Amino acid sequence: MDDENHDGSIVTIAGIPIYYEVAGDGPVLVLSHEGIADSRMYDEQFVAFAQTYRVVRYDLPGFGRSGASSAPFWYHEVLHGLLSYLDVDRATLLGMSMGGGISLDFALYYPEMTDALVLMATGMPGYPYSKETSELFAPLAAAFKASDGERILNLSEQLWLVGSCRSVDDVAPALRQRFRLLYGDVLRRSLNNERMGEEVKPRAFERLGEITVPALVVIGSGDVPSVQEQAIALAQGLPGAYKVELPDAGHLLNWDYPEQVNKLVLNFLYEHFSNI
Repeated sequence: MDDENHDGSIVTIAGIPIYYEVAGDGPVLVLSHEGIADSRMYDEQFVAFAQTYRVVRYDLPGFGRSGASSAPFWYHEVLHGLLSYLDVDRATLLGMSMGGGISLDFALYYPEMTDALVLMATGMPGYPYSKETSELFAPLAAAFKASDGERILNLSEQLWLVGSCRSVDDVAPALRQRFRLLYGDVLRRSLNNERMGEEVKPRAFERLGEITVPALVVIGSGDVPSVQEQAIALAQGLPGAYKVELPDAGHLLNWDYPEQVNKLVLNFLYEHFSNI
């Protein structure tokens, strides 16, 4: 049964209450969010893309206004359940970071439902970290071990919002406030040990050659090394991939360059749908 609320709707998928919103008409475009935010991270994209497409954004289990699961689940299967409920036969999947990994898993298991991929700052579960990346994340890992929420928030702001190409003072205060609000919500739930999705095996980065749909890979030059390495792996491993790097952008590149990101995505989709 669905419960309507003032912003969107909630549908139960595999026993999990999933919050979602739908706007616009046209080919379906699905937005899967990062693990440091929820679907609100796409406010600018949701409005812009709905002028041309039927856009679906949703909160992953355990994030935002979605409920948590008490049983094992896979994120891509939750997405499949949501799209089936919405009678969506095919969709372009746009995912950032964790959401990009979910999009890849969906494309592998449901290729007949996947029109194209937009993979921004995408992380692939199980991708091996370099020594440089492990050292970079060591203070954050220690903060999580100590359950030090404020330190986690401060370190994460530097890693994921500010990035390596600039200082905190270079980032607009409104963006810093927005990050701390959204990631603060995520952090409160993660520190309560809410269940996360199971890792899909074999892992997506080991099967990239099986995904043949057109793919736009976007990365910020100030993102962490492991994500930049994965962008290269995606561009080289996906047969239909095209890679774009945005200068001075961090991990949340759609916040740094919302208009440029929107134009990149819309141009990519226009070309794709013009050729089918």
